[in-house]
Amino acid sequence: MSDKILVIISTAERDKAHAGAMYALNALKHSWMSEVKLFLFGPAESLILEDPDFEDLIRQFIGLDQTPVACRFLADRSGQSSALEDLGIDVQNVGPLISAAIKSGFIPLVW
Repeated sequence: MSDKILVIISTAERDKAHAGAMYALNALKHSWMSEVKLFLFGPAESLILEDPDFEDLIRQFIGLDQTPVACRFLADRSGQSSALEDLGIDVQNVGPLISAAIKSGFIPLVW
């Protein structure tokens, strides 16, 4: 079984988003998994700009030399691309990235 995970956070529900971010962070910090990718979608993209605690979890993830990715289409549509990039989040078209990660053995976990 693979020890690579793809954490996808799309919820606007604070507690669920925090749980996903905490798992991604701790899976790396404590070497529970060999590789962790983190993607933010729509509602979670807005939440990170409104919730300092969620932002802090994502900043800690970045502090482990990781780069979370946000969906360009949704971020552009909501006018949030620049603000997300300012936080250190890579804003890209994520469909191909997620598909490639799954094909290369990453197990998706969705919050």
